[in-house]
Order: sequence, then structure tokens, then C-alpha cells
Amino acid sequence: MKTAATDIRYMTRALRLAARGRERTSPNPMVGAVVVCRGRVVGEGFHLRAGSPHAEVLALQAAGPQARGGTLYLTLEPCSHTRKRTPPCVPAILASGIRRVVVAMRDPNPQVNGEGIRKLKRAGLSVSVGCLEQQAEQLNDSYTHRMRTGRPMVVLKMAMTLDGKTATSSGESQWITGPAARRHAHQLRTQVDAIMVGINTVLTDDPQLTIRLGHPITRQPLRVIMDSSLRIPTTARVLSPRLRRGTLIATTRHAPRARLARFRRQGISVLVLPMEKGRVSLRACLAQLARRGVNRLLIEGGSELAASALQAGVVNRLRLYIAPRLLGGTDARGVIGGVCPSRLAHAFALSSLSVKKIGPDLLIEGML
Repeated sequence: MKTAATDIRYMTRALRLAARGRERTSPNPMVGAVVVCRGRVVGEGFHLRAGSPHAEVLALQAAGPQARGGTLYLTLEPCSHTRKRTPPCVPAILASGIRRVVVAMRDPNPQVNGEGIRKLKRAGLSVSVGCLEQQAEQLNDSYTHRMRTGRPMVVLKMAMTLDGKTATSSGESQWITGPAARRHAHQLRTQVDAIMVGINTVLTDDPQLTIRLGHPITRQPLRVIMDSSLRIPTTARVLSPRLRRGTLIATTRHAPRARLARFRRQGISVLVLPMEKGRVSLRACLAQLARRGVNRLLIEGGSELAASALQAGVVNRLRLYIAPRLLGGTDARGVIGGVCPSRLAHAFALSSLSVKKIGPDLLIEGML
């Protein structure tokens, strides 16, 4: 019992360290490491950003010779492969003289997936797996989702009136919610790797899809435009010289060839993907984004893209902002487009609901 309590205490410390890398490590996971010898912490570290040294390497460097004979607490299985920018961590652990390793969870990356643990055991180290596993899984839920499914975790964010309208009959939608809710929604951009909108949102609102409003910026998310016929104007703000490098247009074979060639000559990234129900295949696009290291994707608009994402079954979380207003009218635009199912049994069911008041507006969050 004493050993279990001790392991929990030091793993809790490692998880807190790991969380300090939040919003900076992607596409890598957040990882924390603590080295303990003779009941005393002699080294610790966390992964700061992709391409920088891993947590266990930093902790072992901090511990130096004091690591010999000690225990290493790791929030994620150490890597043993060389197909990355930094050296594998297993050799560093073996060279340090560590005798015991406590790992919160296996790394679901197919290049790791138990191999790091097996190598440590074969070298004679004592290895324990599963200490605070649930907390470790939650910390890196987007990363583990990408590794296990081959697509990013998807957050669908929408704003509507109390009667479910997202725009007037003329298309006016700015602004449904108040300033506090907009600031809160904007902050979500700092937590994702990519933002996706449909071409109609670009044509109607001409958004920049960048982090602004005073939020600290460590990096701008990738901007993804779903545009099956390549209708986006070259004057769109997301294609300005300042922003085009971080913008990706997903289109289909229906895009005019001359226009496609011109976009590419201008250095604009365009992906030609399969079609599904007359639009760019969302699943094909998500697979491509996953290959580019996108762990978490935010879908911001509009109603047709929201409907496509829900119908494709790729939405993991919903964030719905509700303004205390009523628009009415059958000609006002609903928050979710597409075709309504014929039976209530086919409605999209949410779980783990939470409700929060933000200024005069409400935020409802749930999982699908």
C-alpha cells in the first residue's frame, strides 16, 4: 500500500508537469517525468514543444548521477524508435542507471505501442504500467484519439438564438452572441491545431480564422477551407500573403483545372480529395489532417458543414453558444443544415452535458 500511495504521489507530480506543455507540444503528446532516489526528487522535466528534448531526457539530465538506482515516473511510455527529430529515450533511461520505471499509460503510436516497455523489461528494469492511467489518457485525449482512429478529435462550435437560428433570412449572423461569449469562443482557437469552415462561411463572412482578441499566441492554427468547386476568391483574407502559407483548401475533381494550377503557382496549398454526397469527403480530409499531425480540429461553420460532420459521425465534442433572443420565421437559417431525419430515434444524442452562463448567453457542452 505504501508503494502504491508513493507512486500516485509522484505520478500526480509528473502529470502536473506534463500539463505545463499544454497548447505547445502538438503534434506530440504532453509528457512529464520525475526521477526519485531514496525518497527524494532528484530530477524532473516536461516536454515543452515538438522538436525539443523529451521529458524523461530532461529529468535524467537534471538528476545526473543521482538517478542511479532510482525510480523514473513517466506519464507516457518512453519511445524507442528513431523515426523522429529527437533521439529515442529508452537508451537514455538504460544508460542512467535507473532501476525502476513507473508508466501511467502505453503510447498508442504504432511506432511505440508497448515496444519501449518491452525493451526496458528485457534490459532487466522493473516496469509498472497503469498508475493514474485514466488521468494520463484524459490529458492527451486528442493525441490518443488521432493515434487510435487515424483522424483528429473534432470539436464542433456553433452559436444560435434560443429558437435554434444561426442567421436571419438575409444571412446576417454577426453577432448572435454577446462580446463575453465571443471572447470565450475565440479562446478555443488557442487549444486546437486546425480550424475548418465551409466555403459559404468564407463567401459570407470573409473570416481570418486566426487567434486574436488579446489571447497569448504560441502558434496559429492551420486554416482549412472545404470548397468542393474551388470557388474561394483570391481576395479572401485567408489567402492574403500574410495568411496563405497556413491555409489549406480541400477541394474535389470538380475544381477547374486552370484555377487549381493558378492557386498552386501562387503557393496556395490545395488538396484534391474524393467526393461524398456531392461534397469533399470529410473522412478523407480528416485522414489527411491526421497525417499532417493535427490532433484537434475545430469546426466553426457553417450549418451545412456542421450537418455533414454530424452525419459522417466524426464529431466528438459539441460547444453550443445560445443567445437569449428569438428570431422566429421558417426562412431564418437553422444552426444545423442538411435534411432532417424522419424519426426522432435518429437524432444525434449528447452525453456528459454541462451548462455555463457567459455574460447574458449560455454555453452548452457535450460529447457525441
